[in-house]
Amino acid sequence: MGAIRTPRQKWIEEGLRALVAGGPEAVRVEVLAQALGVTKGGFYGYFRNRDALLSEMLDTWEHEVAEGVIEEVEGGGGDARARLDRLFAVVAASEGPVRGMTADLAVREWARRDAAVAERLRRVDNRRMEYLRSLYSSFCPDEEEVEARCLITVTLRIGSHLHAADDGRYARADVMARIRRRLLE
Repeated sequence: MGAIRTPRQKWIEEGLRALVAGGPEAVRVEVLAQALGVTKGGFYGYFRNRDALLSEMLDTWEHEVAEGVIEEVEGGGGDARARLDRLFAVVAASEGPVRGMTADLAVREWARRDAAVAERLRRVDNRRMEYLRSLYSSFCPDEEEVEARCLITVTLRIGSHLHAADDGRYARADVMARIRRRLLE
């Protein structure tokens, strides 16, 4: 009986973990193989080279953080407010090497130095905004208000992970819950 191959998705997830830990330069076949406890030979059964892995890492990330999240939210049905509430919950619970915020931030950092990655990031952010506009506009008739709510929603998702100030008199989770309620009014 032959050896069991490490699944392709495991290589991609480990690549994303390496990206989070040290940027695209840290995504090295030998290092990934060691982290997975396998030889690097299995890597070449799935990927031509490191660039192919990097591309598939971005494909996976792009699909999961945009269409994957939208599919999960839409699958629960309900009106736009219910779907927005579910979206907030899904995004808040997103963890792991693909959907976790650390991967999002790592891709954003990478995009600062790579035009192709920047284009993918722009596609993801545009898709996120498009989806948010479709939800907010169903109960908010003012286009400017819709745009403001979309921008606040996305900015809170990204910015809350970069904000280092102490929470002050109010717990951050409580403040975020209040903002969330206000956005759904």
